Amino acid sequence: MSSSKSEQAQAFERLMRPHLDKLYRLAFRLTGTVADAEDLVQDVLVKLYTRRAELSSIQDLSPWLGRVLYNLFVDTRRRSKRRRLGLVATDVEQQSASATHHSPAPDPQAQTAQAFDISRLHEALQRLSEEHRTVVLLHDAEGYTLLEIQRVTDVPVGTLKSRLHRARARLREILKEDGTL
Repeated sequence: MSSSKSEQAQAFERLMRPHLDKLYRLAFRLTGTVADAEDLVQDVLVKLYTRRAELSSIQDLSPWLGRVLYNLFVDTRRRSKRRRLGLVATDVEQQSASATHHSPAPDPQAQTAQAFDISRLHEALQRLSEEHRTVVLLHDAEGYTLLEIQRVTDVPVGTLKSRLHRARARLREILKEDGTL
């Protein structure tokens, strides 16, 4: 019997492993902290472990998992009201770190300018409404398509297009006010 449970756990792990990085990034962008992101992903995995038989029948698992994570985040947020939607450094910062790793002599002025731009972008994103910030993060930072975001947030594609357009326009406006653009 324990062998069967072990096999089930291994099958669950094989199914989920390819999606863990994306789930963690999404959780981190939503919660803004490492600890909360880890807790959120863990809660999703615990919740889904009992439904592992269903998971193998889902055709496009990544957006479905994103929706489960997003819904759990929203539910948790509604219950605790004290959490605020946060943002961490964008993928630009991660790309900068990997590019710097390959570069023998990073330019300190360029790094400082990039860090300043990332900081301004972070501040600008914080000034957006939660709906606009969420769609920009999911689409532009995480690379979800509008159809995938629809599955995650249960918001119609037309509304998402409108929000994305307005969010980008507002970001440009904020960044122009700051002198970043």
